Amino acid sequence: MDLNKIPQIKYTDSQNFFLLAGPCAIEGEEMAMRIAEHMVTLTNTLQIPYVFKGSFKKANRSRLDSFTGIGDEKALKILRKVSETFEVPTVTDIHTEQDAAMAAEYVDVLQIPAFLARQTDLVVAAAETGKTVNIKKGQFMSPESMKHAVNKVTETGNEQAIITDRGTMFGYQDMIVDFRGVPTMKQFAPVVLDVTHSLQQPNQSSGVTGGRPALIGTLARAGIAAGVDGLFIETHFDCANAKSDGANMLDLALMKKLLTDLVALKAVVNQF
Repeated sequence: MDLNKIPQIKYTDSQNFFLLAGPCAIEGEEMAMRIAEHMVTLTNTLQIPYVFKGSFKKANRSRLDSFTGIGDEKALKILRKVSETFEVPTVTDIHTEQDAAMAAEYVDVLQIPAFLARQTDLVVAAAETGKTVNIKKGQFMSPESMKHAVNKVTETGNEQAIITDRGTMFGYQDMIVDFRGVPTMKQFAPVVLDVTHSLQQPNQSSGVTGGRPALIGTLARAGIAAGVDGLFIETHFDCANAKSDGANMLDLALMKKLLTDLVALKAVVNQF
């Protein structure tokens, strides 16, 4: 995968990790623009290659009454506006083959959710758009098995594949990150650590996923030290009232300190 082939991405020669970050879901234009402006300012200052993340819809929900989106086209148009306004690439999740072609008209990176990482038709549909495809490792999959997911992309003639580790199920309500998988998966594609989803606590009796956001910094630092190529961090300026995954997102106000620390750590890691 060539990072420079992602449209509008900057600072690819900075020797920094790259970053996919933004809200879990697009809740409206004002919130998306506010988060994007903050993140673009930070990443420009720190020279971090940056992709704005926001799901145009949420299909994997615990309860029927959970928030799923504001409307597909409306959310996708907001993602396009973010890209055009701040001159940054964007990434969003897709859940069906039809989503692939639709979302590809608006965003630069198509993301395969972890639960769907083995869905051949979905992965191939994403690859056939020619967009960069970010495949989240299923919570139930081994690092070695991600070779086959990547091959589904590359065998269509699309070399733009990324693997994102978002933790492995540990019992019913917790995740662990096995950092032994980082060098394994780097043999197949660049590896991103999804810091926030790796700290989820799913399957709560309330039907609302929990999380441990106090450990975001710990996990992010560990990922950089282990040699990941990029980080994935969901963030919001009002996590308590976010419509999706608020329990495991990073407060936007804490992002500056975290990224500053991580850039300093990456500079040390680069010496090795």
